[in-house]
Amino acid sequence: MTRRTIFVVGLVGLMVGLMASTASGKADTFTETVHGVTETFPDANPCTGDVGDVTVTYNGVFHITEDPNGGQHLTGTQTGTFVFEPDDPAAETVTGKFTVWFGGNITANSEGFWVTTVIKGTGSEGSRFVFNSNEQFHFSNGELHVEFSLGNCH
Repeated sequence: MTRRTIFVVGLVGLMVGLMASTASGKADTFTETVHGVTETFPDANPCTGDVGDVTVTYNGVFHITEDPNGGQHLTGTQTGTFVFEPDDPAAETVTGKFTVWFGGNITANSEGFWVTTVIKGTGSEGSRFVFNSNEQFHFSNGELHVEFSLGNCH
């Protein structure tokens, strides 16, 4: 399960809330809590590169605050379990737990987002791994100014 996929899963839920927000004379806050959400999607093992399908089951909470000028601050946390089933029958099936936190700020001419991910897995043959990652990207006036992604497996 790659960090980008987990981020996208969370961001989709958060964007639904963003679209529901409306600007008013005061800050508006939206919070959504989810329990027992299960999703399956294609992905790759971040430590081996094996491709296959991931099934995640998670709980999460997403917060969005919209200021009177239309700026938004958003955060979300998801934590749950996963099963990675590789396409190659010779590769290990991996089960484990994950936690993802992400946040961001959006204004009229800039956007900044941060993502932190921890995935702990155990393979069907007994191998273990921990994958940690941090990502950040910032846009100003429609141009990407900062982008980095740090990840490691051990």
